[in-house]
Amino acid sequence: MVLDFLTGEFIDVIEWVDDTRDTMVWRYETRGRAIKYGAKLTVREGQAAVFVHEGQLADVFGPGLYMLETNNMPILTRLQHWDHGFRSPFKSEIYFVNTTRFNDLKWGTRNPVIARDPEFGPVRLRAFGTYSMRVTDPAAFMREIVGTDGEFTADEIAFQLRNVIVQEFSRLIASSGIPVLDMAANTQQLGQMVAKAIGPTVAQYGLTLPEFYIENISLPDEVERMLDKRTSIGIVGDLDRFGRYAQSEAMLNASNRDGGMGAGLGAGMGAALGMGMAAQQGARGPWGQIPQAVPAAPAPAPQPGMIAGPAPASDTVWHVALDGAASGPFGKADLGRLMNEGRFTRDTLVWTPGQDGWKEADEVPALAQLFTMLPPPLPQR
Repeated sequence: MVLDFLTGEFIDVIEWVDDTRDTMVWRYETRGRAIKYGAKLTVREGQAAVFVHEGQLADVFGPGLYMLETNNMPILTRLQHWDHGFRSPFKSEIYFVNTTRFNDLKWGTRNPVIARDPEFGPVRLRAFGTYSMRVTDPAAFMREIVGTDGEFTADEIAFQLRNVIVQEFSRLIASSGIPVLDMAANTQQLGQMVAKAIGPTVAQYGLTLPEFYIENISLPDEVERMLDKRTSIGIVGDLDRFGRYAQSEAMLNASNRDGGMGAGLGAGMGAALGMGMAAQQGARGPWGQIPQAVPAAPAPAPQPGMIAGPAPASDTVWHVALDGAASGPFGKADLGRLMNEGRFTRDTLVWTPGQDGWKEADEVPALAQLFTMLPPPLPQR
């Protein structure tokens, strides 16, 4: 019984088998027990063992198998004033430090970061991302961060690191001069800049950040909505052409409704929109600018003095620019009469539902054949 008691009082094998994913430091239980002289210390890959004697940081052991003797513990021997004849058990606290990478740690800006954009002026930005960390100096990590904590996890240091990251990110973003619209293409460069800037600070904690990523930089919702509108306008390009296209679509959709009400509504919309565009562009210039001046959906009412009339139901109807105004609709027979009168030529602008804007008659295959059917000029006498 006495032998069993004495055996339990002395520690002869010291090791840590970690089965967790977030433990950074674990204290080996030595309370009420002494470490036997010559005990075996096993430190596995991805670990370090730190001895603390009477509150003072002593020896640090990397991966390997050690016999705890005076020649293996120079600092502890000096603290205890042991001579080379030391053979007695001793008491110390032993902390195992996890030196593997801790991955997929999150960071993000809790409050917006104010930056001055060369195009938009002052803007508020938010950002988030991930990083990994590793303990590279176990002694400094124990001294600066852990203290006497018996079990220290990654979450306990993540909050402090997040504050350091956000502080440096805010400073770099404010002084980078990178336009907001170009930041998405420069997140890798910004991430490297942030990691380099916070390196000296986290090194004081005994840590390094092997990886640092900026996953997203975003603007406030209202600013993003304005950018979406601006992008839409840029895609539309020529507003005149877009307006004509929108009018044509509105007329066609209305004319497809059941009964005469849809056709009348489409014609009325075309007339109203046509009048609005003509009023805006009335001072555009001579005949050469008619494609911008004439409405994409012509008014159904004929102009005074113009030839107009309903075309056969089975014939394609055409609107024709005559004397600076839209006339029609006409069938091919009507166009033939206009052509005989010399008022409808290859250069005359025409439009029909489904056509992309006004075109010269000679550019429309369905009408170009009319001009090939004209008789040759009479011989001169």
